[in-house]
Order: sequence, then C-alpha cells, then structure tokens
Amino acid sequence: MKISIYTLVFLSLLVGCKQATKQNKNVDRWQAHADNTIIIRDTFGVPHIYGKTDADAVFGLLYAQCEDDFNRVEQNYIWATGRLAEVDGEEALYSDLRAKLFMTEEEAIANYNKSPEWLKELCNAFADGINYYLHTHPEVTPRLLTKFEPWMPMYFSEGSIGGDIERISTRKIKAFYEGDMEIPEGTELKIEEEKAELEPQGSNGIAISGNLTQSGNAMLLINPHTSFFFRGEVHVVSEEGLNAYGAVTWGQFFVYQGFNEKTGWMHTSTYTDVMDEFKETIVNLKGDLKYQYGEELRDVVEDSVTLKYKSGESIKQKTFKTYRTHHGPITHKSDGKWTASAMMWEPVKALEQSYIRTKQNGYKGFREMMNIRTNSSNNTVYADAGGNIAYFHGNFVPVRDTVFDFTKPVDGSNPQTDWKGLHTVDENILLLNPKNGWLQNCNSTPYTAALENSPKRKNYPKYMSKDQENFRGVHAIRLLTDKKEYTLDSLIKLAHDPYLPAFEKLIPGLVEAYDTTDKTKLLSLPIEELRNWDFKTSKESVAMTLAHYYGTMYGRNGKRPRKMSDMEAMTYFGSASPMAERLSVFRAVIKKLESDFGTWNIPWGEVNRYQRLNGDIKQAFNDDEPSVAVGFASGRWGALAAYGVSYTNNTKKIYGTRGNSFVAAVEFGEKVKAKTILAGGQSGDPTSPHFNDQTDAYINMQFKTVAFYKDDVLKQAEKTYHPGEVK
Repeated sequence: MKISIYTLVFLSLLVGCKQATKQNKNVDRWQAHADNTIIIRDTFGVPHIYGKTDADAVFGLLYAQCEDDFNRVEQNYIWATGRLAEVDGEEALYSDLRAKLFMTEEEAIANYNKSPEWLKELCNAFADGINYYLHTHPEVTPRLLTKFEPWMPMYFSEGSIGGDIERISTRKIKAFYEGDMEIPEGTELKIEEEKAELEPQGSNGIAISGNLTQSGNAMLLINPHTSFFFRGEVHVVSEEGLNAYGAVTWGQFFVYQGFNEKTGWMHTSTYTDVMDEFKETIVNLKGDLKYQYGEELRDVVEDSVTLKYKSGESIKQKTFKTYRTHHGPITHKSDGKWTASAMMWEPVKALEQSYIRTKQNGYKGFREMMNIRTNSSNNTVYADAGGNIAYFHGNFVPVRDTVFDFTKPVDGSNPQTDWKGLHTVDENILLLNPKNGWLQNCNSTPYTAALENSPKRKNYPKYMSKDQENFRGVHAIRLLTDKKEYTLDSLIKLAHDPYLPAFEKLIPGLVEAYDTTDKTKLLSLPIEELRNWDFKTSKESVAMTLAHYYGTMYGRNGKRPRKMSDMEAMTYFGSASPMAERLSVFRAVIKKLESDFGTWNIPWGEVNRYQRLNGDIKQAFNDDEPSVAVGFASGRWGALAAYGVSYTNNTKKIYGTRGNSFVAAVEFGEKVKAKTILAGGQSGDPTSPHFNDQTDAYINMQFKTVAFYKDDVLKQAEKTYHPGEVK
C-alpha cells in the first residue's frame, strides 16, 4: 500500500498540531500557577514565595530554586534517578545501578500514580515549576534533563536526598555485578579507615525549654552539617495553611529542616539500625535460580537494567542482569553468599510525611505525623510555641529477633531473621520535656541527650541505637549543663563555642611524651606553644594549626586497636599509644608545615580558609586566588560549629567544604523569632550579589534576622515578581 506525499504531509501537520496544542496547554497551566504566585527576594536574596494554593507555592518554590542554582537542582535528580554516568562517565555506573536496583523509572511512575490526589498535585507543581523556568530561560542549557517529570520526587526516599541508599557500597555492587566477587576483608578495612579520616557527617540539634530562657519561650538550634551550598534558604507560604521557613535541599518541594509559626524540626543523622543484609542460599535448578526460605524454595526475581554512560564524546550503554529476593535487591557477596540489602523504601508515604511535617501547629499533630514512620535516616529534635521540647530517635525501626546479630549479615534462609513489622513511635527512643530543661543530639548516643533525664539504655533492644558518644556531644553537654537565661544571641554564641575537647585528650599525651622521652629538645618551641594552649580555636592560634595537623596525621597513620571510634582513637593516642610514636608523628607534622609554609609557626587562619570562586558543584581551590581566613575547626575535634576541609586539592592551604552550612536559632512565642546564616550566600551564580554576601557574617557569627511575617518581608524586599517575569 502506497501512501501519497499529501497524506504524509497531512499526518506530519497533525502530529505537529497535537504537540503544539499540548505545549500550549502546558504554558497555560504554568501561567495560571505563575499568576497565583508572588516571589519576594529580601536583602540577602532569600526567596519568600506566596502562593494561593500549596501547589502554587510549590511551583514558585521550584522556580525560585532554579533561579538560584539550577545546576544543583538538576544534579540531584541526575544522581537520584540513576543517570549520573551519562554526564560523569563510566565510573558513575555503579551509583546508577544502585539507584535502579531499588527503583526503576517504571516503578517511580507507578508510585506517582498510586499517590493521593493532593500529593500528585504537588508533584505536578514541582515539575511545572522547573519546566516553566527552563521555558522562560532558554539561555540555560541543562547538562542532561531538559524536561522534569512529576514522578521524579519519588526518588527522594525520605526527605534528604541520598539518605539510606548512600550507605550501600558501590564498590561492593561493582565487585558482584562485574565478576560475582566479594571485596576482600583488607579492602573493606581500608575503606573504613578512609571514612574515618573524613569530616564527620551529621548535625547538631539543641532544644531549650522556656524555663531556661529570658523570654520564657522554647528555643531550637537548627544546625545541619552538610556539604557547603547543599541547601538553600527559603520561605514558602500558601493560603491553605503552609508557612514554612528553613533549609531545602535543591530540588525538594518541602522545607527539610526548619520551622513554621508554631513548630520547629531539626534532623540529625541517626545511629538507629534501619538497614540489614540477608545472606541468601541460592539454588540453580536447571537454569532457574531459587533461594531457600525455611522449607521452601522461592524464585529469585531476575530482571535486566540497561544503563548509558559517557565515553569521550559518545554515549555507550551496558546491560546488567539484576536479582532480588523478598528481602531486597542482591547488592554484594558476604562469606561467599549472595546478599540482599533491606531498607525502608516507601516513597509515597515518605513524601507525604516530609510535606505534612511542615504544616503541623503543635506537639499533638507533630506526634501523629511521626506515626507514618518513614523518616528513616534521621533523628528529630523538636520545639514548639506550646513550650514543648522533644527528641525522637529514628522513626523507622524494624522489629527483629534479638537472638541474631543484625550488625552483621544474617541468614536469609531462616524466616526468624525477617523483619517483624515496625516499632511504634512510643517503642522508639522518645524524650519529651525533660526536667533539666534542655536536650541535644549531635549524632551522639541518645542515652546522654538530657543527662540524668535521658532515655535508659536497658529499656531498648540493642539495635535501637549505638551507645556511642562523640566529642561534639561531650562539648554540647558541657555547655548546656547548669546554664539558663538564654536568648537567641546566647544560643548562637553557644553553638560557636571555640573549645575543642578532643585536644584536651590528645595534646597532653604529646607534651608528656616530650617531657619524659625527648632528649634532644629540638621540639621545645612548638611543644611550649601546645603546653600553654587553652584548647580553643581561633584565626590567630598557632597551637590550633599544630593540633589540627597532629590529630589529622595521627588519625591517618597511627596504630590503634581495631574497631575504635574516632573519639576512642584520639583518647588512645593521647593516653595509651607508644610515646615514641607520638613524637614521631609530631616531628612529621613540623616537617610538613615547614615544607609547605616555611615555618611551623603559622596562625590557623593563614592555613584554614574559605574560598568560593565559581558555581561548580565540585569546587576547585587555588592558593593563588583570593580566600578568607576562618577560625572554625573540624567537628572531629568537638567543634559544634563544624568546618570540615578537603585534603585532595593539590594545595598547601586547606579549604572548607562541609560542616556549618545553613544555621538557624529560633524562638517560639506569641510570634516566632529567628536568626539565620548561610555559608557563602543564597545564589550559585558568581555574578549575583548574593553569591558570597554572607561570607564575612558567617565567619564572624553575625546572624541575620529572619523576616517571617509579611510586613517584615515587605520592609526587606529587594525584588517582587511573578515567576516568569524579568528578575
């Protein structure tokens, strides 16, 4: 059958008309959202988004985020949806495979389709906000994602992008899916040692009862420690009851750590055991893979995933055969057996909880929201206008048979190792209004959260939490004990206290080694600098430079008993390690400082720097370019105002990359009051006045006052516009 040229032209025009009609409908829908949404940028560039409906507000929120840093919005979804190798090359394949093992695009779409209508509307508005930004900014060229879809937020497993899934090793996945191999124990140990050297990941949350404040109102310190520029500061409001202020991870449509007029919430990474590994007994029956479960053989679910990756200027692809049991996807081998990884994966419920959280107006509603139980990777520190302060340790905790050791892979063929539902919120570690009037969590044990009023270890199964302290927790407890008359400013001062308890444990042991065994006395001057030090960090401190390099080098090269925490290791190096080893490490420190800077006698601020040269996600640092002195120190040493640095820059100076990022001190009363700071600035655009305008204030602890109420926002308004208008 021949088709005439006229028919082909007609069909082509018909398709084109349909596409144009669809695009026109999209533009009409986007414009309706834009007409219902106002963005007010304040004097620091913080967007205050006002929408008629929640969906309008979400639309405006995503549009504003793209204005500030589309690069990071796109990057988070490239990573989350398992397409990183398409822009970063073959080395990212196993990050992508990890994402696809837990959810494919088809599964994400299915989750979106089964969502309640109100959540679908928000997901639609999320996509519309980004797509409208791209439509109105044709000069912006995405690296990969030219269109955003409403199912994409399903990849935010429970609030923080990354979350639990990042704890699954891509090295192990690669070893299994490339060669059915197991990573040697020595390699695993090296991986753990590499992790120990990094800046501790985590955050600080502190809640203060009104009994201890000058105003009589409860206060909350919101102090996440993330990669710098990982979250923006936003205020999002609707006529449907939304009025949330705080930090939003680029691409999220809800405030992740923040407050509304009545409640505040701060997440810290948890020690709750929320993930398990199940060693499966695989049987091959005439080519069909089965796994043993009790007395039965079950089918291994086999599938395939094809991933694209960049190779030079071309795109190649690689197909992987994947496997799954009822425990989860097969991710690696343990003791020669295929091992499935189990974790919380309820994307719809998780998104519901993350959004519902922002609209609660008191403890009763907040507590009911926690019953959803999908905030798996976090603890929550809470305060409200009713005077309540609370601590929730974890939120998703599987019930397990305590006969088994779930810190190691367990036998998946034994049904007794299966999860047996979830612990209720009341069964989890929970603390409400302790008598001492304060509570804290710095990724430390919950059993010291409120001194003698803390939850008791004996009342909970072992897997509920590690009973492991860290130097930040020790520091916070010391500062909070027997203090009162708090104001927002004194809470901010507490959060930046310069004392470093790790060096109280580490440095006296070095001085002792010098006094008792060093006969040459060639180290006398730097040792005297440390002997007379008060263990406080500052830009001017030479002792801080010596201590940082000593602690870092000792942690990297010192010999210690296995399976010590970093806190235990630093205590060991200061009290029980060989004295000759202590001096040997210190001599190496002096040699390095003299090699890099010509002298060991160098103030901390000359070494420890802040630099932001461009909007790149992976910052490149350069000793020859302008940078700023910073007096803060690593959370590894117990600094609450953590300032973690990178050691892979090919530079001599060290530059901050993570730690204090967005910080807020909030007071809940008749009206909410807050002060905040953001590392660098709100915008990722180097040409923006808000690229680095908060840098000096950040370093000097000079927080800005939040404009929360509309009258105050208007007083600070720098620009007011609808999405799509010329900014």
